[in-house]
Amino acid sequence: MKTAIMNKLLLAMYLLLPALAMANEGAALYHAPVDLTDQASLQRGARTFVNYCLNCHSANYMRYNRLQDIGLSEEQIKNNLLFTAEKVGAPMGVVMQGKDAKAWFGAAPPDLSVEARARGADWLYSYLRGFYRDDTRPTGWNNIVYDKVAMPHVLWQLQGEQVLKAHDAVDAHGEKTETHTLEMAKPGTMTPVEYDAMIADLVNYMVFMGEPAQTYRWRLGIIVLLFLGVLSVLAYYLKKEFWKNIH
Repeated sequence: MKTAIMNKLLLAMYLLLPALAMANEGAALYHAPVDLTDQASLQRGARTFVNYCLNCHSANYMRYNRLQDIGLSEEQIKNNLLFTAEKVGAPMGVVMQGKDAKAWFGAAPPDLSVEARARGADWLYSYLRGFYRDDTRPTGWNNIVYDKVAMPHVLWQLQGEQVLKAHDAVDAHGEKTETHTLEMAKPGTMTPVEYDAMIADLVNYMVFMGEPAQTYRWRLGIIVLLFLGVLSVLAYYLKKEFWKNIH
């Protein structure tokens, strides 16, 4: 019975591998410089998230008062970031209705509370840098990481307009292939370095938002391990003392 179940699981994994491979085909992911100890980066990321993402996307599992964990006071949150609620303890909701969003964009924007945990920081970092002009799409935009994406490029004025360029290449087996790269066609108000830094801060905040207690959990884990290490030494010498007359 166990062998039959194991064979079925292996078969299912084998069938899923091509689909998983196709999901990232042609999309080289860049490493996201995540640092949850950098409170200045987290604060800048929170500002970008509230100003640009929270217009369409919600974060219903994140409350505004958790921003105090990244060094913001309640007064700073009220004056600068509290746009979609009246109380600091309220979740980061969005005014736009799901049915309206689906009618406008073809799909309702997902809640972003745990998007960083679901997609991964590298995927988000690459995705937010990967928009390019595509006149065949309803919004006029496409994405090199997420083909035929429904989301428009809300940060295009900052980044500028990129276009997709195809290049002929030869793979390791000597066969001709086609690769794609993005080239800047029209600069934005930010330089590429400035835009990438802003996206890095935004992704850093989204990683924090996915698990606000993560840094506390890390610190607590280190303290517990140190305590167990000291306790192990004391237990060892205590054991020697109890058993010294038996040997």
